[in-house]
Amino acid sequence: MCCSVAPPLVTLSPVIFFLLLADTSVMQEELWEDYKYGRQGLGMNCTWKCILFTMQWPGGFCESLYNETLCRIPETVNNWTIHGLWPLHALDCCGCWHMFHSDIQDLEAELTEYWPSLLKTKSPFQFWKEEWRKHGSCAACVEGFNSPLKYFQICLKLRHQFDIHRLLEAAGISPSCERPYKVAEVQRVLSPHLGDRYEIQCVKDHMDRQVWFQLKVRLHRNLTLGCDHHDGDPVVESGPGPRPSSGHPCPPDAPFFYFPINHQQPQRPCG
Repeated sequence: MCCSVAPPLVTLSPVIFFLLLADTSVMQEELWEDYKYGRQGLGMNCTWKCILFTMQWPGGFCESLYNETLCRIPETVNNWTIHGLWPLHALDCCGCWHMFHSDIQDLEAELTEYWPSLLKTKSPFQFWKEEWRKHGSCAACVEGFNSPLKYFQICLKLRHQFDIHRLLEAAGISPSCERPYKVAEVQRVLSPHLGDRYEIQCVKDHMDRQVWFQLKVRLHRNLTLGCDHHDGDPVVESGPGPRPSSGHPCPPDAPFFYFPINHQQPQRPCG
């Protein structure tokens, strides 16, 4: 009758056991750092050439929603806000690169002012986290964008650089319910500051009026103006809840409205 013989037990010295335990601890810590900061993405080959900095005007934003009643404009918001910074035709995205509140807590006050959520159903941090997952992680193959903190710092820097409201006010173009504007009027003011690769976007409101709600500026990877590679806008994922329209270029020959911000009645700023 054959019997299996159990392998002899190996007794590790306390020193060797401690070293193995330490190696495991170091490895776990490194894996956590890779998970949190997405180091596996740093060696990616960037496919994108242009990046799109998109700002939205709260006075017209609500018109872009399928469900306007879910729109809100915080009392502290009285200026152009950030929608996002989107690499065009980026394939190097890392959905596993998670963003944590601690990543951007030093910027939170500034982000709340310049990058608020204009939806009742979405908190500001949820909005920022989605933008990082869908777009920021795609930009992270470029060293200057390779963390949530760097990505959001760059977005804020661009927002301060492109002070659209100040430029328009200085030229006598103010939000109004009565006075429509033409694309050429706005271009004369903005082109010296934005180059010739930007788009003034409109949506139609419930009275079939063209309403300005968004501005898209094309930049090179190094954030200089005028990137002209032939690629389209990034694909924006849809999901449950009110989805914003991508809008359309404001018609060059038709007047459009630049509505004022109405905090009490954001979806009908002009009735």
